[in-house]
Amino acid sequence: MSGGAWGSRGERSGILSAREGPRNEPTALLLAPPYVRSSRIVGRPWKTEHETRARPRRFVPWRAETSGAPSGSMDDLPGLSPTIAMRNPHPPSPYRSALAALVLVAGTAAAQGPPPGGGPPSAGGPIPPLAVPASNPVTPQKALLGKALFWDEQLSSTRMTACGSCHIPSAGGVDPRSRNSQTIHPGADGVFGTSDDVIGSPGQVLSEADGRYTESALFGLEVQVTPRKAPTMIDAAYAPRLFWDGRATGQFNDPLTGTPVLAANAALESQAAGPPLSETEMGHIGRDWNDVAARVAASRPLALASDLDPELAAFVSNNDYPELFDMAFGTPDVTPARIAMAIATYERTLIADQTPLDAGPGALTPQEARGLQLFNTKARCNVCHNGPFLTDFAFRNTGVTPISEDPGLGGITGRPGDMGRFKTPDLRNIALRAPYFHDGSAKTLAEVVAFYNRGGDFHVNQAAAVQPLGLTAQEQADLVAFLGRPLTDLRVANETGPFTRPTLFAETGLVPMHYGTGTPATNGIVPSAIAFEPQFLGNPSMTVGVKDAPETGLGFLVVDFARGLGNVNGADVLVAMTPAMKVFSAGAMQGSGAGGGYNSLPLSLPPDPSFVGQSVFLQWFILAENLSATEGIEAVLF
Repeated sequence: MSGGAWGSRGERSGILSAREGPRNEPTALLLAPPYVRSSRIVGRPWKTEHETRARPRRFVPWRAETSGAPSGSMDDLPGLSPTIAMRNPHPPSPYRSALAALVLVAGTAAAQGPPPGGGPPSAGGPIPPLAVPASNPVTPQKALLGKALFWDEQLSSTRMTACGSCHIPSAGGVDPRSRNSQTIHPGADGVFGTSDDVIGSPGQVLSEADGRYTESALFGLEVQVTPRKAPTMIDAAYAPRLFWDGRATGQFNDPLTGTPVLAANAALESQAAGPPLSETEMGHIGRDWNDVAARVAASRPLALASDLDPELAAFVSNNDYPELFDMAFGTPDVTPARIAMAIATYERTLIADQTPLDAGPGALTPQEARGLQLFNTKARCNVCHNGPFLTDFAFRNTGVTPISEDPGLGGITGRPGDMGRFKTPDLRNIALRAPYFHDGSAKTLAEVVAFYNRGGDFHVNQAAAVQPLGLTAQEQADLVAFLGRPLTDLRVANETGPFTRPTLFAETGLVPMHYGTGTPATNGIVPSAIAFEPQFLGNPSMTVGVKDAPETGLGFLVVDFARGLGNVNGADVLVAMTPAMKVFSAGAMQGSGAGGGYNSLPLSLPPDPSFVGQSVFLQWFILAENLSATEGIEAVLF
């Protein structure tokens, strides 16, 4: 049966029709009343993604960015500037109680002084007041708006990734998917399976502005992975600079105009402005902040999320984003600067200040107490990891990777002395945050301690403070014990208090499911379907793709309301071929080489709630020397 005959059958049905517009418009699905309904499935556990490694491809090296780079040494960063007072005029609530902990006093937060006898400060001590930009005060409404934005996957171009996708509280604020050995970036050499591979965070398939997928130089049509491990957002409010390389500074400039908006203490705002435009993390090729703001303004808040806490649910209920911005900022304007300021405000509520270490020495076991003593003495951890957050926020090269693989701060400043330097991480909740280091190369805290005990691995431009320690096996075990329970805030581990969060779409049973087996092309390669994007009713662009296909074929996407098993021209058909079946032509395959063909098609889903629970079945067919086909895809509309 030819593709044309299939198209005729679909057109005659009149039940499922399509508008195949210009290339920059998604194909619209016009659905008839559903045949079968199924209930929404919501699962809580985080589901890891198993991406297939792409063939080695060209790597674009890091570039030094010298414009706007700081001129002084990065070893000693400026302290926190005067804070402002936050007053809460609203009745107490669990969420506002968390905000009340941020009542601020005027004055500069003094650094903890050295212990008697000199030397670096010890680990621990009272948490100082938080410095907040005077023009972005913390309010309950703004924090709730920021929480909604932080956990809304609709901020990304593909609607697959939220800020929170890579920052899960129960994982200490980092990405638990990085524990999966498949979340690999090939590193500086661009080749998978070599010593410079990095464990990062999965983002999204590289896409164009019209929603169609395109081939990444490193990952092909696979989900891209970041070149560094995600740091934590918990307690990040105290850091003068953010990102491993410190490129997010305390001055926040308008993402559209570059005009300064906040002069100081705004590293959180500066950081929040980055990922939505990243082609790897959340953005499409050429995305700008006008697109992000327009997406937010047009989206129903947290439409893809479930299990919202009562206060967040009440805040977003029956409100659109302009109304939420009106509550938070006084007018309904959804602007790039306000998006970043709201997200930063939410992050300022994420302070983990209820650990056993905060309760005093009596809260530690004998082994943990020995570990703390070692931390501040023989192990010399407190040279860098001191004060209440167990960090001095400075940048150092500890010898984790060669400077040729990742220049760190040096890639931002262009200064030779900064090559290989990375931000000293805080250690609260560190036991939850495996794997470790900026490249994820240490799987356990025991491996981290062993690394420092041997004096690091790479010594060019290495910090002088990193020297072999001569710790015994028992001393190393004591250090690991101190880094565990004493530094863990159980509210973080259990996602309670200010660390509650919604369930993301990617964590539910609603993610499109693959079924059956495809039919190979004449070269023996079976094409594979790509289906990640959420199939929610009203989604104007849900892209479905195909890869590993013949490079000279024509692609057709078949959509039906029932699963089946048949055969057409030697290809297994995994949809029922009901009268409602529709065939969409995607045109010629792109790519080159045996099995290097790919294509994709954005679909527009109608905003009709009567289709909630309806299963839709999709399958790609490629007409070349023979008719090959992918496995089937089942998507439950919601």
